[in-house]
This record gives sequence, C-alpha cells and structure tokens, in this order.
Amino acid sequence: MTGVRSPQQRGDSSQDGESRKQRIDRELMELLNELRVALPGVQFLFAFLLVVPFQQQGTQLTDFQRDVYFVTLLAAAVATGLLIAPAAQHRVLFRQHDKEALLQRSNRSAFLGLTVLAVAIVGAVLLVTDVVFDLTLAWITAAVVGALLAWWWMAVPLWKRAHNEQDDPDD
Repeated sequence: MTGVRSPQQRGDSSQDGESRKQRIDRELMELLNELRVALPGVQFLFAFLLVVPFQQQGTQLTDFQRDVYFVTLLAAAVATGLLIAPAAQHRVLFRQHDKEALLQRSNRSAFLGLTVLAVAIVGAVLLVTDVVFDLTLAWITAAVVGALLAWWWMAVPLWKRAHNEQDDPDD
C-alpha cells in the first residue's frame, strides 16, 4: 500500500475525501475568486457614473435622466460595497474560527451584490440610450438587457439548482 488512506480512515465526512473544513475553505476561496471577476466590471461602471456629472452635457439632463442617473449611481455604489464585503469581512475576521458563518454571509452578500449590479447595468443602459437616442428605445433596450441578465444570472441557475437536488449539494 502507498500510505493513502480512505476518507473514512482520515475522518473525512464527504465521499470525495474532503473534510468539512476543507470544503468550507475551498468554497470560500471559490467565492472570493468569483468576486474578483465581478469587481472590475462594477468598479468600471461606478467610475463611469462618477465622471458623468462633470461632463458638459451633464447639466443638460432631463429630470427623468437625473433620476435614472441617481438610482444607477446608488446601485453601483451598493453593488461595489456588497461585492467587496466578503473580502473585507474575511480580512477583519481572520483567524476567528468561524469560516462557515463567513461563507454564508459572503454568499448572501455576493448574491445581493450581483442583483444590485444588474439594476445598475440596466440603469446605465437606460440612461445612455435615452441620452443618445430616445426614451422609447431606451426602455426597450433596458428591458431586454434586464430580462437577459435575469434569465442568465438568476432563472437558469435557480432552475438548474431545483432540478439537480439529487446531485452533490456542494456544486
């Protein structure tokens, strides 16, 4: 024998040889890595929105466009905060031996952050399309983008999750 022990011999509870602690550590690292993908996009959108009022046309916005801008700016700020929260909490709670609770909070924060990011993206599309083209096209375009994000970010994964309950719950 090569000295490799089975999961039962190591005291691991999972079938693939991964202990509960290892699974939590892996899931937390996967979540933090996923957020590294989302953060540059939301930060770029937020930076764009911060520049808009200082452009010459920024003072020529209609009341509707200013309202959309305000909602979009707030959504981008909240999404940024929610998507950065898991890394911040991980750093503050370092070595506190409560990674599972951190993982659960971080997962909720990431889900909410992506939801608010979708609102910010739709708002940005609505605002820019209204400024460049017209309000009717803006609403149609924003609705299509919103539906696409809702479908790919929420509906498909939730449907897949509901129909794969018999599979590994850790995936």
